[in-house]
Amino acid sequence: MKSHNSPYTSTTNACKLCKPLGACLAFRGIEGAVPFLHGSQGCATYMRRYIISHFREPMDIASSSLGEKEAVYGGGANLKQGLGNVIHKYNASLIGVATTCLTETIGDDVPRLVREFSQEAVMTDPAEAPAIVTVSTPSYSGTHMEGFHAAVKAVVEQVAQPGEATGAVNLLPGLVSPADLRYLKEVLAAFGLKGTILPDISETLDGPAQLDYEKIPAGGTALADITAMGRSQATLEFGRTLFGQNTAGTVLAERFGIKLMQLATPVGLRETDRFFLALEHLAERPTPSEHASERGRLIDAYVDGHKYIFNKRAVVYGEEDLVVGLAGLLAEIGVRPVLCASGGKSGHLAAAIQAATADLLPEPPLVREGLDFYEIAGEAEALAPDLLVGHSKGYQLARQLSIPLIRVGFPIHDRFGGARILHLGYRGAQHLLDRIVNAVLEAKQEDSPVGYGYM
Repeated sequence: MKSHNSPYTSTTNACKLCKPLGACLAFRGIEGAVPFLHGSQGCATYMRRYIISHFREPMDIASSSLGEKEAVYGGGANLKQGLGNVIHKYNASLIGVATTCLTETIGDDVPRLVREFSQEAVMTDPAEAPAIVTVSTPSYSGTHMEGFHAAVKAVVEQVAQPGEATGAVNLLPGLVSPADLRYLKEVLAAFGLKGTILPDISETLDGPAQLDYEKIPAGGTALADITAMGRSQATLEFGRTLFGQNTAGTVLAERFGIKLMQLATPVGLRETDRFFLALEHLAERPTPSEHASERGRLIDAYVDGHKYIFNKRAVVYGEEDLVVGLAGLLAEIGVRPVLCASGGKSGHLAAAIQAATADLLPEPPLVREGLDFYEIAGEAEALAPDLLVGHSKGYQLARQLSIPLIRVGFPIHDRFGGARILHLGYRGAQHLLDRIVNAVLEAKQEDSPVGYGYM
């Protein structure tokens, strides 16, 4: 078994994805936006295929298509030509330009190149020129989540403007599912709050069937609403590992004086309670009855399901803030998260896990950052888990250990409906609880020589 501290020079089945992929997902959640990778064509092709496999939706990613020549002499000409092509063919309202390993390594100054393009471009109507947002996202310096957060921060920095207060609420949820985003909109509406969710992939990556192909799918956060984020009454930002970091929320607070309320991703009962308490404060009204009823039904289900899953042992993995939320949920329902692992290296995962599971576990779980699945398997082998909780990349480990895999988060390639998995709020906790209990019951039935028909 390879120790997580052993020196090694390779990654085997990484527990993360590349940084510009996360940026592309963030840009996809803006109305009329086209993600643009400044790098080789292969990067865009790989990311498109990966995203499509999870969401089952078309995903265009433009590329400057650099080759050997540009790697030596610079990719400025390709970038400018690519931007011109996107403007001509897509009629985009925003182009999100993310860098790749190649362009970061050769040292292309992308903001300068974009300024030059804006000065040189000949537009029929200059007023219709799209906004161009740039973000640095070399894969060798982080994960897809870091790329996602960097892109959201870049959009806020480069688009939001000051002005007369709107009374709206900014919501920065991180990378959650389209189903989660639709749920968050429902919650804001129930509280009577006008909210701007950035980004919003609820329609752009889980939209209805269309008779004709749309180059840019409908939906996403409107550019005008992003501009007005600098005039809102408050910002809610999800993610315990982001506490104290320089984020889109801190930009809005420091540049525009917008009140920042940083919360854990609301997975499970306790963190959802904190989220609804913040909404009660902003809306100056109690939680609407329909959501209070959902909370009550969830507590009842916690009691009903406890006898099936109490003291089961789980390995949880994935992007850091989802792992934090899942660890808290598991601890609430009586499951012991014995290993919490992520490919991210924020340095904040252990403290976030401790805060999320405080007073709920007999002993703290093992927390590991920067792991791949070879290392996760080595750690898990000695921990004798009863189930795995995470995305599809852990399937081989679940198969090796002969235990159930509860598929959550991104990416999910070997099952259908990844975009419609609900993780957040009381309703999301109910869905996850049902899936966990049923997975344990199914494993018990399969392992039984009798085959119980009543549990």
